[in-house]
Amino acid sequence: MTTINISGRAKTLNTLLRRAKSKSLILKSSDGHRFVLSSVEGWDEFEVGEDITQNKRLMKHLAERRKGRKAIPLESVKAELGL
Repeated sequence: MTTINISGRAKTLNTLLRRAKSKSLILKSSDGHRFVLSSVEGWDEFEVGEDITQNKRLMKHLAERRKGRKAIPLESVKAELGL
């Protein structure tokens, strides 16, 4: 994973970052690629370059953070993305 600093002048991106503070977002590019934008605030336990999906502590942290949130059915997500 690579850290990229975002300029305060990047208004559209900063708007998305503000929204991602409270709710993870799926971003879809014009060529159809999808990306997840999610805050990892409060989690400093992984290294740049690490495959974060293999980090058991991070995955546990994310699972804990999800608790109590309303689940979105997979079919709803697929419909929203046009899949």
